[in-house]
Order: sequence, then C-alpha cells, then structure tokens
Amino acid sequence: MSTEVKVPVLGESITEATVGEWLKKPGDAVKQDEPICSLETDKVAIDVGAPTSGVLGEQLAAAGDTVTVGAVIATITDGAGAGDTGVAPRKDETASVPAQDTPEASDDDAVVLSPAVRRAVLEHGIDPTTVKGTGKDGRLTKEDVLAAAEAKKSGAAAPAPAPAPTAAPAGADRNVERVKMTRLRQTIAKRLKSAQDTAALLTTFNDVDMTAVMEARNKYKDLFAKKHDVRLGFMGFFAKAACLALKDVPSVNAQIEGDEILYHDFVDISVAVSAPNGLVVPVLRDADKKSFAQIEGGIADFGKRAKEGTLTMEDMKGGTFTISNGGVFGSLMSTPIINPPQSAVLGLHRIEDRPVVVDGQIVIRPMMYIALSYDHRIIDGREAVTALKIIKEAIEDPTRLLIDL
Repeated sequence: MSTEVKVPVLGESITEATVGEWLKKPGDAVKQDEPICSLETDKVAIDVGAPTSGVLGEQLAAAGDTVTVGAVIATITDGAGAGDTGVAPRKDETASVPAQDTPEASDDDAVVLSPAVRRAVLEHGIDPTTVKGTGKDGRLTKEDVLAAAEAKKSGAAAPAPAPAPTAAPAGADRNVERVKMTRLRQTIAKRLKSAQDTAALLTTFNDVDMTAVMEARNKYKDLFAKKHDVRLGFMGFFAKAACLALKDVPSVNAQIEGDEILYHDFVDISVAVSAPNGLVVPVLRDADKKSFAQIEGGIADFGKRAKEGTLTMEDMKGGTFTISNGGVFGSLMSTPIINPPQSAVLGLHRIEDRPVVVDGQIVIRPMMYIALSYDHRIIDGREAVTALKIIKEAIEDPTRLLIDL
C-alpha cells in the first residue's frame, strides 16, 4: 500500500512553488511528519513532512521543478527502508546545494545552505565560511559541519577554506557555474525592478549623533535583559523614532492604490532580515503601540526564525513602512529601495567615530548616516526631510520618545 505526498496549502493567493531539494531519497525510511523535501515559494521556504511512516518511494518531481498546490510529488510505501534500525532517523540527513551569492540587507555575500546543513550549522554554532566543503563541486555537507564541530570541541582548527583561485592565463580552461535563480530571488528581482519602474524614487540623507542612545543602552542593557529576557539593541530606538515621524508626517506611512491615497492610522514596520536564501521582510505589527521590550523581542524572534527558515507567509504580509539596517554588515551609506506598495524605507548604517563641531568645539562623536528613500509621487521633499529630521532628533534626545515630542 502506498500513500501520496502532496504539495500542501502554501498561503493566501500562493498556488505554486519550486522544489528546492529532496531531504530523503527513494528507499529511505521516514517517520510521520518528518521533513522529506523543501519547497520554495515567492517569500519563504517550506518543509514538506511525510503524511505517514514507511519508505519513500518514487519521487515524481525533481529539484527545480515547479509544482502546484495539491500536486502529488512522491509516494510512501509500507515497510522498512534501507538501513532502518527501528530508530527514527534524524530529519536533517545530508543534503547540499551549490554555494552562491546571497542578497543581504547590505548586499554582502553569504553562503546558501541547504536546510539540513543549515540546521547543523545553527545547532553546533559553526561559521560555514570557515569550513571547506567536500561535496560535489566543493559544496558543504552535513558531515563537513559535524567534523568542524568535533574539531572545535577538541581544540583543533577547523579545515581552512580553499584558497581563491589565481587568475587563469589567457587561453586556459575556465569554468562558469550556471545556477537557476531561486523563486525567492526571482521575486525580489521583479519587485525591486517594479519599484524603480513605477515609483518616483528619491533619497534624502542626514547624520545622527548616537551618543545619547549608546549611553542609555550601556546603562540599562543588563537590567533590560534581566527583566525582559531580551537584548536591548538600537532597532527599538529607531522603530520608536520612526513611529513618531510617521504620526507627524502621515504621507510617509501611506500608499497609492489606483488614483487614491491610503492613509493608515497604525504603523506596521517591515524589518529587513537576512535569511539563508535571501532578504525577507517580516512585519512588526502595531509597532506604535508596542513597548521597547516587545519591539526588541519581536525583532529577535524574526532574526532567529529567518535563519531557521520557519518564517510564514503571514509574518510577511502587509507592512506600511520598512527599516533596513545595512550597518550590521559594515555599510557606511546606501540608497535603499522602497518595498511596494509602501512609499518609504529608512536605511540605517554603521556607527563610526567622526569629528563634529559641538558648541564651537571639534569633538569626536559616534555618528551614523541615515537615509530615507521615498516615492515622490506621494511624498514631497519637505515631508521626507521633516520625517528624517524627527527621527534624528528623537535618537539624539531619547527623552522625546517618552514624551511623544
């Protein structure tokens, strides 16, 4: 007797996905609900669990194939698979995919890992860029990660990454790897290009003295963590400051729909988060009504689930304004692109000591450049500059966040 494995419901208006990879091969024993393959949608990666225990039979779709909701992609038959010992196999069997450039909040490069390898990396705290892959074409496998973890425990150095190849002389054989764009990357490309083609994009800049926020954070971070069990970062301050600005300049929190402008009386902040397969923007809903602890807790949860690949479609639905922090990757300045149908995005950057003039004296202060990209069709320059100035003033004098000024 065999049981069909079907593509599950993927979310509202999502009708198809791409088979990312098979975590099990035909003949492997599987347990009920154990992940056997991963699917990629426009926004998230989803593991497909086995509907019953048994042996994985025929795979009816290959990695890279497009499948629709309800389609049969495999079968599971009764019996014990090869190497079955009666003990449930680990769900993260060895699987690897080619390393390729991954978009981050700052457009830096990172290694794309398969779900199995990613889980091993997170479990053992291994930096994948320091491990040399032994799989096909140098791909990183689960065994590579486990070996690095053992070496780490024993104090031995993990295998060093292969040295970069030297430039090949003219006429020598040179290889080019062709990798199909993931569905997520294709969607990102279409949305960003659509934003450029549709919106009248413009960016305004300012710089912020981070002294007051850094002093407040250093003074209260230990008490904050003890009371709320979450780290006090800088994002909470900027989210709160953005809420002040969006209330005072509502067009920055609005969007165009047809020939109408939709003004929101709430602030749902999309937070750009780096995930193994690309940049995702989960939404912190009703940010204007949340406390610092709730904001920091929500952002920390997004970051954790993005790395684990467990963010859902619901997590990324909606959003009225976006904050993207390229500073965590070392970005000094950038012109972020809006996330349609939103009309503005705030870009944060790295903090660095710079000489500034205060009360006629040259002093060294921790400074950050901030950028607000906006759709000029709906937001005037005066409004954009005013909104960014409100954010700057609230960060430089955090008391404003407490008295709503």
